[in-house]
Amino acid sequence: MRRWMIATGLLTALAVPASAGEIGDQLAQRLYDGTLGEIAEEAHDLCYQFDTEACFARGLHELITSYEGLSQAMYRHGATDPSMPVMGMLLGMGGFEDEATPANPDPEPLTYEALRDILDAFSRGMSGASIYFQMADMEGDFVIPIDPFKVRIDLDGNGTVGEAETLAFLLTSLRNRDEAIFFEQSAPSGKVKTKPDATEPDTTIGFDNADAVWLAGYSTIAAVPVELILAHDFSDFFDAYLHLVFPGADLPMQGHNPLGDAFLGEGSDAFFADLIAGIHTTNFPVEDPERLAGVLEKFKQITALSRRNWELILAETDDDRELVPSPSQTSMIPGMAVTQEVVNAWLATLDTVDLVLEGELLVPHWRFEQGFDLKAYFTTATRTDLVLLISGSAALPYLADGPIADAASFADANEALGADWLNYAFWFN
Repeated sequence: MRRWMIATGLLTALAVPASAGEIGDQLAQRLYDGTLGEIAEEAHDLCYQFDTEACFARGLHELITSYEGLSQAMYRHGATDPSMPVMGMLLGMGGFEDEATPANPDPEPLTYEALRDILDAFSRGMSGASIYFQMADMEGDFVIPIDPFKVRIDLDGNGTVGEAETLAFLLTSLRNRDEAIFFEQSAPSGKVKTKPDATEPDTTIGFDNADAVWLAGYSTIAAVPVELILAHDFSDFFDAYLHLVFPGADLPMQGHNPLGDAFLGEGSDAFFADLIAGIHTTNFPVEDPERLAGVLEKFKQITALSRRNWELILAETDDDRELVPSPSQTSMIPGMAVTQEVVNAWLATLDTVDLVLEGELLVPHWRFEQGFDLKAYFTTATRTDLVLLISGSAALPYLADGPIADAASFADANEALGADWLNYAFWFN
C-alpha cells in the first residue's frame, strides 16, 4: 500500500473511496504492493463516470486477476510449468520427459469440464479487461508511470511472488530483468514524470490513452486461442494427451508408462506414443458455432484496435517513455526504430489482414490452386481436423475462387520490417 509522504493524509486516503484523479495517483504503488483489488470497485464506478484513469486501473485489475486465476489453476492441478503460456501447456511444449515433475507436489485431480471452466473464466476476464481498456479511450489524456517489472503477480497462489512473476513477464514473455526490452533511454522532451535510477536500467513506461488501447488489443489477442479451443469438443485430446501437461491430476492415461527406452531413453517410447495419440485426436467437433464465429469477430476487433492505437500514437505531442512510439518519439527498444515507413507498412498490413478476414483475399494452400476462405471456415465449420486441413481433404469445403494472398500482398511490410517483422508484430499487436 502506498506510503504517503504526508502523514496526516495516510489514513484518509485509504479509508474513504477513491475519487476522480486519485486512482491514477495511487495506481502504480498499489500495483507494486498488490493492493489494486482494494480499489477495484471504486475504479469500476468511477470508470462509468467517465474517469479514464479509473477505467485503465480497472482494466489492469481484470488483466492481472485473469492471469493469476489461470496460472493458479494450472498450478493447483499440477501443470508441469505454471509460468508457461497456457497454449504451450495444452500443446505439451514442456520437453520430451514422459514423467515431467509438476511444480505442485500435491496436485488436485482435473476433469475435462473443470479445464473448460478454467479456460472460460480466463477468456471472460480478458474480454472484460479489453472493455475497460477501451473505455479508457475517452476524452481526457493521462500519463501514469509504471514499471512493469515492479508489478508483482502471484502466479502460483503461494502468497509470495518471484522475480518472473511480473506484469512485464505477461506482456513480453521475458523471464528476468536483464532481458528487458525496455532500457534506460530517457525521454528528451515533453512531460516527463519518471526519474531514471543511476544504478540499474529504468524500465518505467509512461502508460497513456494509446497504451490503454494497446492493452485492449493485447487482452483480445490473449483470449482468441482460448475461444478457439472452447468452440470445440477437445475431450478426446484431453483424455489421450494432457496427462503430459498434468502428470499428477488423475487423467485417464496417467501412470500407464512402460519401462522401455526404444528411442531417447527411459519413457521415450511412451512419450512418442502419446505424441501420436495427441496428433490423432486433434480432430475436434465444433461444439459452439457462435463461439467459433466470434473468433473471427475478435480478429477483426484486433485490427480495429491497432488502427485506433496508431491514430492516438500519431496524435501525441509528448515523449514520455512510450510503450510504442511514433516516428517523432523515442524508441525504448534498441535497434527497432519506428519510422513513418514502418507505420505505413503496418497499416497496409492491417488492410490486407482485413481482406483475409472478410474472405475477399484467400489464404494459400500448398495443395490447391484455389484459395482457402478463412471467413467460410469460421462461420460454417462443423469440425476442425488439423491433420486433414493441412493434408487437404478437410479444406475442400472452404476452397474458393478469387485473389490469393502472396508475398506481394505483404510487400510493404516485407520491405519496411524485414527480418524483424515478427518482433514488430508482437510489439505493435
